[in-house]
Amino acid sequence: MRTLPLFSSLKVVELAGVLAGPAVGMFLAELGARVIKIENPKTGGDMTRHWRLPCEDPSYPESAYYCSVNWGKEVLFLDINEPKDRQRLDELLKDADIVISNFKPESARRMQLDGAAILKNNPGAIVAELSGFGADDGRPAFDVVLQAEAGFMYMNGEPGGVPVKMPVALIDVLAAHQMKEAMLIALLERQMTGNGAVVRVSLLEAALSALANQATNWLMAGHIPQPMGSAHPNIAPYGDVFYGKDGKALVLAIGTEGHFEKLCQILELKELLSDSRFATNVQRVAHREGLIAILAAAIAQYDRADLLEKLLANGIPAGSIRNMQEVFEMPTAQAMVLEEKTADGRITRRMRTLGFELVKPKSGEAQ
Repeated sequence: MRTLPLFSSLKVVELAGVLAGPAVGMFLAELGARVIKIENPKTGGDMTRHWRLPCEDPSYPESAYYCSVNWGKEVLFLDINEPKDRQRLDELLKDADIVISNFKPESARRMQLDGAAILKNNPGAIVAELSGFGADDGRPAFDVVLQAEAGFMYMNGEPGGVPVKMPVALIDVLAAHQMKEAMLIALLERQMTGNGAVVRVSLLEAALSALANQATNWLMAGHIPQPMGSAHPNIAPYGDVFYGKDGKALVLAIGTEGHFEKLCQILELKELLSDSRFATNVQRVAHREGLIAILAAAIAQYDRADLLEKLLANGIPAGSIRNMQEVFEMPTAQAMVLEEKTADGRITRRMRTLGFELVKPKSGEAQ
């Protein structure tokens, strides 16, 4: 991704910690903005600096978790309760283009770091405020709490098992994406009017907005989603896990009747095409258990790589279930790694947050 001229001129002050806010700051840094991250020396800085795995090198100044969303930033340790440090922060805020914060709403107002206070001294600023439950709700909010409150944990996991959270901070990631969208709209508006704005995103609203078909299944059909492992409530087979004779796992995503027909042909299960239990997707969902058992027995006759080759050659969506080591055997994953040196010259690594490419037409191509 190339540095964009619009973003290389931006000054960003990040008053946020943990994941959602810092992810927004790193997004801007990747686009070329100057991002100044403020951390409190009294608390040891962003709390994620200390969220280390037992296998991590303890001599590194920050954890892998912290590194995941804090690439390309200038870090300043300021105690804003100290007059000199507060004065330095206020100077930074005077001409900041974007300010990112995730203070509790009442704390932001008390410290005069809420949107209204910042805009009073810098009317052109875009103030991006992240909260857990909204501007008027000061409940403490971490990702797992929102996964629970927004229904994700209830419907996640295996049938009959305990509720399970997603293994990434999914709600933080979703909230970061919502904030990026809102912030870019505010920047576009500022280009046209010259006016700054406060943009607010709550983790709860970001989570609810991402419920997608699961919410609509309730709103339109009164269906309360239940734990189904990786299976899909509306499609079968989709997300169900199968194992080849080599013990390696794969998933199928059979989204059309054409996909199902080709799958049956490849697995030499043409009799399923005339079986009324599997005649349509609705019927396959209703008789999922029996269908999966038949498919599992057939798939177990193949090595995973051989079967995937046949499936993909016939346009059937399918994939290997990879561990993290296997993920980074893919050239695409390797190309997305960002490196950065610590003060003592050691290398830290993380994935870039930009999952897109902006391709400009060459001169004369767009007429």
